[in-house]
Amino acid sequence: MLHQEQTKENLSLIVAKFGGTSVADYQAMLRCAQIIKNDNNNRLVVVSASAGVTNYLVRLGQENLSIEEQTDIIEKIHAIQLNITQHLENSVEQNLNSEIASLLDELSTHALKQSQHHSIKQADAILSFGEQLSSRIFAQVLQSVGVNGAYFNVQQVMKTNSVYGKAVVDIEQLNVACNEFLLPKLAEQVLVTQGFIGQDGLGETTTLGRGGSDYSAALLAEALHATNLSIWTDVVGIFTTDPRITDQARAIKEISFGEAAEMATFGAKILHPATLIPAMRQNIPVFVGSSKEPEKGGTQIRQKVASNPTYRSIALRREQTLVTVKSPAMLHASGFLAQVFGILAKHELSVDLITTSEISIALTFDNPSGSTQSLLTSTVVKELEQLCEVTVEHGLSLVAVIGNGLDCAKGIGQAIFQTINDTNIRLICHGASANNLCFLVDEKDANGVVEKLHRELFV
Repeated sequence: MLHQEQTKENLSLIVAKFGGTSVADYQAMLRCAQIIKNDNNNRLVVVSASAGVTNYLVRLGQENLSIEEQTDIIEKIHAIQLNITQHLENSVEQNLNSEIASLLDELSTHALKQSQHHSIKQADAILSFGEQLSSRIFAQVLQSVGVNGAYFNVQQVMKTNSVYGKAVVDIEQLNVACNEFLLPKLAEQVLVTQGFIGQDGLGETTTLGRGGSDYSAALLAEALHATNLSIWTDVVGIFTTDPRITDQARAIKEISFGEAAEMATFGAKILHPATLIPAMRQNIPVFVGSSKEPEKGGTQIRQKVASNPTYRSIALRREQTLVTVKSPAMLHASGFLAQVFGILAKHELSVDLITTSEISIALTFDNPSGSTQSLLTSTVVKELEQLCEVTVEHGLSLVAVIGNGLDCAKGIGQAIFQTINDTNIRLICHGASANNLCFLVDEKDANGVVEKLHRELFV
């Protein structure tokens, strides 16, 4: 219960989101429950599926699985959840296990249908079960530590279009529904709900795609006018670079929205770029910390921060494709770029970085190991070749130096490129943003480049 003097009207509301490793097992959930209990302002909890469950569900959504394979996967999911519920009181465990068994029966039905007639819509329904299970369990874990927690079905408020796999949320409808269904309950209870999933106008389950759980939490925080969004993961905040590349990486205490957005866009895995958009719209501070070590603090992301250093971090994004289009027809001609981008738009390809000369354009694309690569090496290239000469290069990595005033500070180029003067730079993009300087290097050189730059810039 809230303190008596803390009424619904002056409620200070935190939306807390826990990732898969944070709800992986009973001890992990218990740590998260204590985090919620320790701050009375934690009112809405958004959870991912328990670690490992989503991978099983992805497999379950594939074509041509035998009944035996389906059964084996569902039994493994069941074991992960029972490993948590067995630690609860007998009566609670029995009721919860009954709910879980019912959900898994429903999952089995979806899996059977998927094996008979594969569809993206059915895959979304299957993927949703991870969050449905973990949210029900975590609500009971909260009650076990004395928090008045309750399960809430996010599909009551998270309405989307019918683009299965990457559904778009109806934000206006979400705002209305949150005020109608969620806000009145939050003054009395801590509600536990699901990230990643929604519901379309036909009542079918949808998913929001990559980064969907964090994005769900941010959208809910925006709709509820939350005072803070807390993202709890397995690392102590955001680091100056990936600690797996160099042990010199260190946690950042605070960072601006602009810097964090650049980091997320250019490869920092801790946040998906979409997560920050709702927070920025409502100016909601975002906290990133470790549910394993909450006492160590974390990173505060705000609109304004006390310090604005020239260099804040170095991000690395692997698996980049560089496409160069070249034609003398570009020289002093209008409309050529429109034709190129018209082809890319038709195939729904998003361009990342661009540099141009008088007769050529260099374009980068992210994540080509998926469908993008096959498109670039076939259909799109053939259409582009009707306009110009096309060169496609794979095996590149994008290094982004993130900071402040990089578009006007003196000596930036010298400090960066002199440090890595023995490395071939394939493309440089600088000047469009005050918060980043980006360049492409060969994949085999990427880690060494980041390590050298971090040693030089973060002394």
